[in-house]
Amino acid sequence: MSSSNNEQTLTLPTGKTVKINTCLFINNEFVDGIDGKRFETINPATGKVITTVAEALSNDVDKAVDAAYEAYNKVWKNVSGTERNKLMNKLCDLMERDLEEMAALESLDNGKAFSIAKFADVPATIKTFRYFAGFADKITGKIVETDHDKFDYVLREPFGVCGAIIPWNFPLLMIGMKLGPALACGNTIVLKSSEFTPLTALKFASLVKEAGFPKGVVNVLSGFGPTAGSAIAHHMKISKVAFTGSTNVGKSILKASADSNLKKVSLELGGKSPNIIFADANLEEAVKWAHMGIFFNHGQICVAGSRVYVQDSIYDEFLNKFKSYAESIKVGDPFKEDTYQGPQISKIQYDRIMSYIESGKNEGAKLLIGGERHGEEGYFIKPTIFTDVNENMTIMQEEIFGPVVAISKFSTAEEVIEKAHLTKYGLAAAVFTQDITRALKISNELQAGTVWVNCYNIYEPAVAFGGYRESGIGREGGKYAINEYTQLKSVQINLGRSL
Repeated sequence: MSSSNNEQTLTLPTGKTVKINTCLFINNEFVDGIDGKRFETINPATGKVITTVAEALSNDVDKAVDAAYEAYNKVWKNVSGTERNKLMNKLCDLMERDLEEMAALESLDNGKAFSIAKFADVPATIKTFRYFAGFADKITGKIVETDHDKFDYVLREPFGVCGAIIPWNFPLLMIGMKLGPALACGNTIVLKSSEFTPLTALKFASLVKEAGFPKGVVNVLSGFGPTAGSAIAHHMKISKVAFTGSTNVGKSILKASADSNLKKVSLELGGKSPNIIFADANLEEAVKWAHMGIFFNHGQICVAGSRVYVQDSIYDEFLNKFKSYAESIKVGDPFKEDTYQGPQISKIQYDRIMSYIESGKNEGAKLLIGGERHGEEGYFIKPTIFTDVNENMTIMQEEIFGPVVAISKFSTAEEVIEKAHLTKYGLAAAVFTQDITRALKISNELQAGTVWVNCYNIYEPAVAFGGYRESGIGREGGKYAINEYTQLKSVQINLGRSL
């Protein structure tokens, strides 16, 4: 594997240019893959090729893991928390410097509105890294009081080499959510970006080197799940894997852990989240938040409020307001200032969403608006609303991951809680009511890792995030993420006890 100067200059729709190296990032160098394979990354707004990037195969994963393993054992495990903090904050400074460039790459490769990438995604990534940088010198063990003739303490130590496999819907933020706590805890990383959105991860890699991280601490690979992703999941030198994506793939990663070295696994998986709106809710606000709950990021969000339950006495009024609000969404070119909803990520995802829309119609749901292609090119789908649904329908059970919502009515709290739990998922939920007692009671009843009250899709790096049931294992965010990237060692010292 040789180093490569395969730096390309991309002209962005903003009119600016950005230089990006499209090779693999291993041991602080951009290198060609051992087999020299490359693949195309597509602009989902046009369906046209942006560029090609190097494809990592299992032998490239081996090289990256070896670099991370050596970096951990020879350098990184001896770097103080204070120094890790400085490096992480320097990386944040560089991301802030290149914020507009990174947002444009994210929008170009993913299709999300440039304004959202610029003012939400990239700042949230920086905020996440800065938050976890603050933990780097505050990860401590505990002295345990036992007998007078013993001294016992518990150390919290890093795993060593961690693997991270991230999805395409929030490419940069997912880097922050996984690498932030992993680096703060003193681990080294092999990251595989999604094959649909490799560009911002490669830009991020260049900033890692510029920030001064030692060689091998962060390694970034572009590649596919069945090859590079599987190699990471099965690798004997990787002690922990973090994955965000579908439940089925998550199960395969858990199985890979069992088949290899029983590496620790954290999984953030699918969702089919209920959004419950009571009659006493502030209706105008509930409509706006419910809109954000399903149509934000084109519906391509694991916590999407794709099942909206509205109390029967306000159902018709809510539906009329929600329909009008959805019809006002500007769908189109991600780089136009007023665009809210861009294209779906790929032709594969576009076809998948359209098949769900067809199943909804075939199973008897009423298509209120949408359900059609928008525009002549790219993978745009109009905001879609179904009514007259029941819990047995496919669109009420399976994660669609697109701008498709099913709206149903309910009468009592007991009824809606029962309906909310009629799926295999438990990632998120929301409750809209002005009755604080009801809000607390319903929140406590709902089997979900996150419950929003009178809001939706709010992200805070300090708050635990993860799912119940088939929505995942483990937690990201806050001090809870520190538990996912450290292991405990108990030390018991004899101060004079004799046998």
